Amino acid sequence: MLLNQKSPSVYSVSRLNKEIRQLLERNFASITITGEISNFVSPSSGHWYFTVKDDHAQIRAAMWRGNNQAMRFKPKNGDQVQMQARISLYEPRGDYQLIVEQMEPAGEGALKLQFEALKMQLASEGLFSASHKKPLPNIINKVGIITSATGAAVKDILTVLQRRAPQLEIVIYPAQVQGNTAHQQLIEKISLANSRKEVDVIILGRGGGSLEDLWCFNNESLARAIFTSQIPIVSAVGHEIDFTISDYVADIRAATPSAAAELVSPNQAQLFSLITQQKQALFNAFKHYLAIQQRNAVAIKHRLSLCHPQSQLQQKSQRLDELSINLEQAIKQKLLGAQKSCSSLNNRLMLRSPNLKLQQSQHQLNKLKTKLETQLQQQLKQASNNLALQAARLNSVSPLTVLARGYSITKNEQGQIINSILQIKPDSKMTTTLIDGDFTAQILEINSK
Repeated sequence: MLLNQKSPSVYSVSRLNKEIRQLLERNFASITITGEISNFVSPSSGHWYFTVKDDHAQIRAAMWRGNNQAMRFKPKNGDQVQMQARISLYEPRGDYQLIVEQMEPAGEGALKLQFEALKMQLASEGLFSASHKKPLPNIINKVGIITSATGAAVKDILTVLQRRAPQLEIVIYPAQVQGNTAHQQLIEKISLANSRKEVDVIILGRGGGSLEDLWCFNNESLARAIFTSQIPIVSAVGHEIDFTISDYVADIRAATPSAAAELVSPNQAQLFSLITQQKQALFNAFKHYLAIQQRNAVAIKHRLSLCHPQSQLQQKSQRLDELSINLEQAIKQKLLGAQKSCSSLNNRLMLRSPNLKLQQSQHQLNKLKTKLETQLQQQLKQASNNLALQAARLNSVSPLTVLARGYSITKNEQGQIINSILQIKPDSKMTTTLIDGDFTAQILEINSK
């Protein structure tokens, strides 16, 4: 029997697809669904078409241009997403599909978006700027470690520090490094280390893990605590390929906790070499300083010798000898001249030779001779008197003469002459020089005028 095509119970394909679409849209007007993107295409119209699947099934989906323009990211094949959608039917093919209205990454994808957004924000505020990063101290004596007290990271750090620099003191600030409250504990430990001021550098970190495991190190409050820390912080979170906000804002980023320990610990061989170099430099500097002081001492000694009374006395004595020699030569020249004159007269007398004249001349000669001798004696006496006067003057300035009059010279233990009681201290020893010797005495009492 043939079916009546005009019967209300008979559907055309178009009618059936239309009513099914209306039924689906009415009963599934808004659902939340998660899945993996595949077969993603974005034609020139701006609409997105893709498949959403899980391990056992898949469904076609579409997201119109008006909705996807507000998206913060563009999905790609393999992305896990969470969508707000309604179920509809594409009537020409009879395929039911999702009409997606909102979409966001699911799981790690969402965390990555939060990470990038916070990274851009803090970078724009200058928290990652190299100008704000503090260098490691030249000499590190004490290292602070903020991490889990039972994790592998603290064991790796301690192993490296013990091997490279066993002399370093270590302070461990135990804190959670995973979980919803971990970032707050990390902030508290940074604040504690800064308030105590007991370490030279801080290692902040933990071992490797997933993005979710490391998420507490991507906290904004923790980033600001690291930025404001007065103590340099080395960030050592995860493995070499792992990057967190803490790595960007810290003063130094280490690829691993072990690498952080190497950064803050000088190699013993290098340290010994540095100490040896500094020791040699110190020795050379001291040797140079000692040579300068020795030259200065020689110069001062020479200047003192020029000012010493003995030196002046020697100069005066030399001058006296010089005057004596000059006087002696002058007398000799005078006598020689007189002798020549006498010989000349004698010769003239002999040439003329009358007896009377001879007697008169002889008499005159005797008178002249007597006068000459008298004058010579007077000159000699005057010269001797002058010589005695000069000797007396010279002797009057001699320290020995002063000592002979009953005076004395007193010196302290350093050989300095004492000319005031202000230079004397009780119980000190003084040496007193007299004309015939010296003696040493100890000061018992000081009386001022």
